[in-house]
Amino acid sequence: MESLSAATAESFRLLFSGDAALWVIIFTSFSVSVRAILIAAPFAFVVAFLMAHLRYPGRRAMIAGFSAMQSIPAVVVGLTVYLVFSRSGPLGDLQLLFTHSAMIIGQILLSFPLLVALSHAAFQAADRRVWETSVTLGAKPVRAFLTLIHEIRFGLVATFIAGFGRIIAEVGCSMMVGGNILGYTRNIPTAIALETTRGAFAQAIALGMVLLAMALLLNGLLAFFQGRGVMSS
Repeated sequence: MESLSAATAESFRLLFSGDAALWVIIFTSFSVSVRAILIAAPFAFVVAFLMAHLRYPGRRAMIAGFSAMQSIPAVVVGLTVYLVFSRSGPLGDLQLLFTHSAMIIGQILLSFPLLVALSHAAFQAADRRVWETSVTLGAKPVRAFLTLIHEIRFGLVATFIAGFGRIIAEVGCSMMVGGNILGYTRNIPTAIALETTRGAFAQAIALGMVLLAMALLLNGLLAFFQGRGVMSS
Protein backbone atom coordinates (compact mmCIF):
# COMPACT_ATOMS: atom_id res chain seq x y z
CA MET A 1 0.00 0.00 0.00
CA GLU A 2 1.31 3.44 -0.91
CA SER A 3 2.07 5.95 1.82
CA LEU A 4 -0.21 8.98 1.76
CA SER A 5 2.57 11.45 0.95
CA ALA A 6 3.94 9.28 -1.87
CA ALA A 7 0.44 8.73 -3.27
CA THR A 8 -0.30 12.47 -3.20
CA ALA A 9 2.97 13.32 -4.95
CA GLU A 10 2.27 10.65 -7.59
CA SER A 11 -1.26 11.98 -8.06
CA PHE A 12 0.10 15.42 -8.99
CA ARG A 13 2.53 13.78 -11.40
CA LEU A 14 -0.32 11.88 -13.06
CA LEU A 15 -2.41 15.02 -13.41
CA PHE A 16 0.24 17.28 -14.84
CA SER A 17 2.21 14.78 -16.92
CA GLY A 18 -0.76 14.09 -19.20
CA ASP A 19 -1.11 10.45 -18.11
CA ALA A 20 -3.20 8.87 -20.89
CA ALA A 21 -5.12 6.39 -18.72
CA LEU A 22 -6.10 9.10 -16.25
CA TRP A 23 -7.32 11.53 -18.89
CA VAL A 24 -9.31 8.85 -20.73
CA ILE A 25 -11.20 8.28 -17.47
CA ILE A 26 -11.80 12.02 -17.05
CA PHE A 27 -12.91 12.40 -20.68
CA THR A 28 -15.29 9.42 -20.40
CA SER A 29 -16.88 10.84 -17.26
CA PHE A 30 -17.49 14.28 -18.73
CA SER A 31 -18.53 12.95 -22.15
CA VAL A 32 -21.22 10.69 -20.71
CA SER A 33 -22.56 13.19 -18.17
CA VAL A 34 -22.63 16.15 -20.56
CA ARG A 35 -24.57 14.15 -23.15
CA ALA A 36 -26.98 12.89 -20.49
CA ILE A 37 -27.76 16.34 -19.12
CA LEU A 38 -28.11 17.88 -22.59
CA ILE A 39 -30.70 15.24 -23.49
CA ALA A 40 -32.58 15.36 -20.19
CA ALA A 41 -32.77 19.12 -19.62
CA PRO A 42 -34.94 20.23 -22.58
CA PHE A 43 -37.57 17.56 -21.92
CA ALA A 44 -37.50 18.32 -18.18
CA PHE A 45 -38.05 22.04 -18.84
CA VAL A 46 -41.06 21.31 -21.06
CA VAL A 47 -42.59 18.97 -18.45
CA ALA A 48 -41.99 21.54 -15.72
CA PHE A 49 -43.59 24.28 -17.82
CA LEU A 50 -46.68 22.17 -18.48
CA MET A 51 -47.03 21.38 -14.76
CA ALA A 52 -46.71 25.07 -13.89
CA HIS A 53 -49.04 26.53 -16.52
CA LEU A 54 -51.68 23.89 -17.17
CA ARG A 55 -54.38 22.56 -14.88
CA TYR A 56 -55.31 18.89 -15.36
CA PRO A 57 -56.29 15.89 -13.23
CA GLY A 58 -53.33 14.35 -11.43
CA ARG A 59 -51.18 17.48 -11.68
CA ARG A 60 -50.52 17.69 -7.93
CA ALA A 61 -49.70 13.98 -7.81
CA MET A 62 -47.26 14.50 -10.68
CA ILE A 63 -45.52 17.35 -8.84
CA ALA A 64 -45.31 15.29 -5.66
CA GLY A 65 -44.06 12.30 -7.63
CA PHE A 66 -41.17 14.17 -9.21
CA SER A 67 -40.24 15.64 -5.84
CA ALA A 68 -40.22 12.16 -4.30
CA MET A 69 -38.20 10.66 -7.15
CA GLN A 70 -35.31 13.01 -6.42
CA SER A 71 -34.39 10.81 -3.46
CA ILE A 72 -34.26 7.51 -5.36
CA PRO A 73 -30.77 6.02 -4.78
CA ALA A 74 -28.50 5.85 -7.81
CA VAL A 75 -27.94 2.13 -7.25
CA VAL A 76 -31.70 1.48 -7.56
CA VAL A 77 -31.77 3.32 -10.88
CA GLY A 78 -28.73 1.31 -11.94
CA LEU A 79 -30.42 -1.95 -10.98
CA THR A 80 -33.53 -1.03 -12.96
CA VAL A 81 -31.55 -0.15 -16.09
CA TYR A 82 -29.45 -3.30 -15.67
CA LEU A 83 -32.51 -5.54 -15.48
CA VAL A 84 -34.12 -3.88 -18.50
CA PHE A 85 -31.02 -4.21 -20.70
CA SER A 86 -29.65 -7.52 -19.42
CA ARG A 87 -29.82 -10.53 -21.73
CA SER A 88 -33.00 -11.79 -20.04
CA GLY A 89 -34.51 -8.29 -19.86
CA PRO A 90 -37.17 -6.85 -22.19
CA LEU A 91 -34.60 -4.77 -24.12
CA GLY A 92 -31.71 -7.21 -23.90
CA ASP A 93 -31.58 -7.62 -27.68
CA LEU A 94 -30.36 -4.03 -28.01
CA GLN A 95 -27.09 -5.07 -26.32
CA LEU A 96 -26.68 -1.71 -24.60
CA LEU A 97 -25.49 -3.02 -21.24
CA PHE A 98 -21.90 -2.01 -20.37
CA THR A 99 -21.86 0.77 -22.98
CA HIS A 100 -21.87 4.55 -22.89
CA SER A 101 -25.50 4.45 -24.03
CA ALA A 102 -26.57 2.52 -20.94
CA MET A 103 -24.66 4.94 -18.71
CA ILE A 104 -26.30 7.92 -20.42
CA ILE A 105 -29.77 6.39 -20.00
CA GLY A 106 -29.07 5.76 -16.32
CA GLN A 107 -27.87 9.31 -15.77
CA ILE A 108 -30.85 10.75 -17.63
CA LEU A 109 -33.17 8.84 -15.30
CA LEU A 110 -31.19 10.09 -12.30
CA SER A 111 -31.17 13.75 -13.29
CA PHE A 112 -34.66 14.05 -14.80
CA PRO A 113 -36.69 14.27 -11.55
CA LEU A 114 -34.30 16.85 -10.10
CA LEU A 115 -34.38 18.92 -13.29
CA VAL A 116 -38.18 18.83 -13.39
CA ALA A 117 -38.63 19.72 -9.72
CA LEU A 118 -36.16 22.63 -9.73
CA SER A 119 -37.25 24.06 -13.07
CA HIS A 120 -40.91 23.74 -12.01
CA ALA A 121 -40.08 25.98 -9.05
CA ALA A 122 -38.48 28.47 -11.44
CA PHE A 123 -41.54 28.48 -13.71
CA GLN A 124 -43.84 28.87 -10.70
CA ALA A 125 -41.86 31.86 -9.47
CA ALA A 126 -41.92 33.55 -12.89
CA ASP A 127 -44.29 36.41 -13.55
CA ARG A 128 -47.26 34.80 -15.32
CA ARG A 129 -47.82 38.07 -17.18
CA VAL A 130 -44.78 37.27 -19.34
CA TRP A 131 -46.54 34.25 -20.82
CA GLU A 132 -49.98 35.87 -20.91
CA THR A 133 -48.69 39.05 -22.56
CA SER A 134 -46.77 37.10 -25.20
CA VAL A 135 -49.86 35.07 -26.08
CA THR A 136 -52.08 38.15 -26.06
CA LEU A 137 -49.74 39.92 -28.48
CA GLY A 138 -50.11 37.03 -30.90
CA ALA A 139 -46.93 35.09 -30.22
CA LYS A 140 -47.10 31.43 -31.14
CA PRO A 141 -46.80 29.00 -28.20
CA VAL A 142 -43.19 28.14 -29.02
CA ARG A 143 -42.21 31.83 -29.21
CA ALA A 144 -44.07 32.58 -25.96
CA PHE A 145 -42.35 29.63 -24.30
CA LEU A 146 -38.92 30.86 -25.40
CA THR A 147 -39.74 34.33 -24.09
CA LEU A 148 -40.59 32.82 -20.72
CA ILE A 149 -37.40 30.73 -20.80
CA HIS A 150 -35.39 33.91 -21.34
CA GLU A 151 -37.15 35.54 -18.39
CA ILE A 152 -36.14 32.76 -15.97
CA ARG A 153 -32.86 31.83 -17.67
CA PHE A 154 -30.75 32.25 -14.53
CA GLY A 155 -32.94 29.86 -12.56
CA LEU A 156 -32.85 27.30 -15.38
CA VAL A 157 -29.06 27.55 -15.71
CA ALA A 158 -28.81 26.95 -11.95
CA THR A 159 -31.09 23.93 -12.39
CA PHE A 160 -28.91 22.63 -15.23
CA ILE A 161 -25.77 22.96 -13.09
CA ALA A 162 -27.42 21.21 -10.15
CA GLY A 163 -28.51 18.33 -12.40
CA PHE A 164 -25.02 17.96 -13.84
CA GLY A 165 -23.53 17.93 -10.36
CA ARG A 166 -25.96 15.17 -9.40
CA ILE A 167 -24.81 12.78 -12.13
CA ILE A 168 -21.11 13.54 -12.63
CA ALA A 169 -20.23 12.21 -9.16
CA GLU A 170 -22.62 9.26 -8.88
CA VAL A 171 -21.03 5.82 -8.70
CA GLY A 172 -23.77 3.22 -8.15
CA CYS A 173 -25.58 3.50 -11.47
CA SER A 174 -22.44 3.89 -13.59
CA MET A 175 -20.79 0.90 -11.95
CA MET A 176 -23.78 -1.37 -12.55
CA VAL A 177 -24.71 -0.46 -16.11
CA GLY A 178 -21.26 0.56 -17.39
CA GLY A 179 -19.28 -2.33 -15.95
CA ASN A 180 -16.26 -0.12 -15.09
CA ILE A 181 -14.40 -1.27 -18.22
CA LEU A 182 -10.91 0.20 -18.46
CA GLY A 183 -10.54 2.58 -21.38
CA TYR A 184 -14.23 2.48 -22.22
CA THR A 185 -16.83 2.87 -19.43
CA ARG A 186 -14.60 3.56 -16.43
CA ASN A 187 -15.39 7.08 -15.24
CA ILE A 188 -14.10 9.21 -12.37
CA PRO A 189 -16.32 7.88 -9.52
CA THR A 190 -15.99 4.20 -10.49
CA ALA A 191 -12.23 4.54 -10.94
CA ILE A 192 -11.90 6.15 -7.50
CA ALA A 193 -13.88 3.31 -5.93
CA LEU A 194 -11.81 0.65 -7.70
CA GLU A 195 -8.39 2.16 -6.99
CA THR A 196 -9.26 2.74 -3.34
CA THR A 197 -10.23 -0.90 -2.83
CA ARG A 198 -6.93 -1.91 -4.45
CA GLY A 199 -4.98 0.31 -2.06
CA ALA A 200 -3.45 2.19 -5.00
CA PHE A 201 -4.35 5.71 -3.99
CA ALA A 202 -2.40 7.86 -6.47
CA GLN A 203 -4.95 7.71 -9.29
CA ALA A 204 -7.84 7.87 -6.81
CA ILE A 205 -6.44 11.05 -5.24
CA ALA A 206 -5.79 12.62 -8.66
CA LEU A 207 -9.35 11.90 -9.80
CA GLY A 208 -10.69 13.04 -6.44
CA MET A 209 -8.93 16.38 -6.93
CA VAL A 210 -10.58 16.70 -10.35
CA LEU A 211 -14.00 16.05 -8.81
CA LEU A 212 -13.31 18.46 -5.95
CA ALA A 213 -12.23 21.22 -8.34
CA MET A 214 -15.31 20.62 -10.46
CA ALA A 215 -17.58 20.62 -7.38
CA LEU A 216 -16.15 23.97 -6.26
CA LEU A 217 -16.60 25.38 -9.77
CA LEU A 218 -20.19 24.11 -10.03
CA ASN A 219 -21.08 25.49 -6.61
CA GLY A 220 -19.55 28.83 -7.54
CA LEU A 221 -21.52 28.95 -10.78
CA LEU A 222 -24.69 27.83 -8.97
CA ALA A 223 -24.34 30.63 -6.40
CA PHE A 224 -23.64 33.14 -9.17
CA PHE A 225 -26.67 32.26 -11.27
CA GLN A 226 -28.96 31.97 -8.25
CA GLY A 227 -27.81 35.44 -7.24
CA ARG A 228 -28.44 36.77 -10.74
CA GLY A 229 -31.90 35.20 -10.67
CA VAL A 230 -32.74 36.92 -7.38
CA MET A 231 -31.46 40.28 -8.63
CA SER A 232 -33.40 40.04 -11.90
CA SER A 233 -36.69 39.13 -10.23
